[in-house]
Amino acid sequence: MNIKSLLLGSAAAIAAASAAHAADAIVAAEPEPLEYVRICDAYGTGYFYIPGTETCLKIGGKVRTEGEWYDAYNPRSRVGTLWHERVELDVDTATDTEYGPLKTNTIFRWEWNDGGATSSKLLFANISLAGFTVGKLDSQFNLYAGYAGDVINDDAIYDGPYELNQLTYNYDAGNGFTAVISLEDSYSASDGEASYGAGWWTDDKSNHYAPDVVAGAGYKAGNWGFKIVGGYDSIVEEGAIKARIDAKFGGVEAFLMGGWNTDGDKLNKYAGTNQDISACTTSSGSVNAGKCGWGDWAVWGGVGVPINDKLKWNLQLAYTESKIFEATTNLKFHPVKDFLVEPEVTYMHYDFINNDTVAGILRFERNF
Repeated sequence: MNIKSLLLGSAAAIAAASAAHAADAIVAAEPEPLEYVRICDAYGTGYFYIPGTETCLKIGGKVRTEGEWYDAYNPRSRVGTLWHERVELDVDTATDTEYGPLKTNTIFRWEWNDGGATSSKLLFANISLAGFTVGKLDSQFNLYAGYAGDVINDDAIYDGPYELNQLTYNYDAGNGFTAVISLEDSYSASDGEASYGAGWWTDDKSNHYAPDVVAGAGYKAGNWGFKIVGGYDSIVEEGAIKARIDAKFGGVEAFLMGGWNTDGDKLNKYAGTNQDISACTTSSGSVNAGKCGWGDWAVWGGVGVPINDKLKWNLQLAYTESKIFEATTNLKFHPVKDFLVEPEVTYMHYDFINNDTVAGILRFERNF
């Protein structure tokens, strides 16, 4: 065998072996392309698309710690100092549909007080679509008309119920006119106490099936706004009406709100009280529940004045026909974005029991 034949044979053998090895080789699969989180700005700041879906998600919340001295809701309280912590986790979703955005809102809350008392609850959980909202949130008697002043103790004089189940329709004409109608759960209770106000005066019944009803209308033009809202308690068979005017003068915000109780001798869910029973208990021990509430009427007013881009001063005054007076003032200081330092002082006068209370709060809150 000559050299040329040997070389050709060797080359053929090597080529055949290489081909056989290549047929058995494992080829690594190409990696899947990464799907980065996409910003979803159609529903406001903070939303992003859940990967692989067209649903937008927003996660936020707050961490709060505050000290309290005495109690604007209990004239007989002699607690010198109470320290309180709160954590909230907010989860919102939104998806575009042929009927408009389909949204959900969920808020979980955890709390701790001096002495080791802890609590947790599902604060809000609701679904909204095409103007309808169903689930748990504050009563439209408050949400639609607007809460009282920009102070912590804004409801020391009761302005309406909180945290209840409802089926609500909100109408917006797009020209400044809005309206609301809401059927609200008349048995939002836990362990015999309602989740709004002071549980000692409520009379919710587990075998009662008629809902409470809230309806309201309003108009806003430029820096002025007016709203009126009424609520009917189907158990007490009484209710209340609130009317409110809001105005802005440059950076200054002001409001005036009045409420009328259909029966001043009774408390109902829409003209009730957040006060402890001691606010309407005489020295002899007799209780006049009407003296803890509005009586026939109540009025609130307040202003918010920005001092600079980090500091704002607020004042709220309120008075009832039952002769309860409240004055609250605070400073809201934001040393950096999303961090609040808020000292507040409240003065309460109870004519029925001839008592005066001064209560203070120092709050620190981080929002995210």
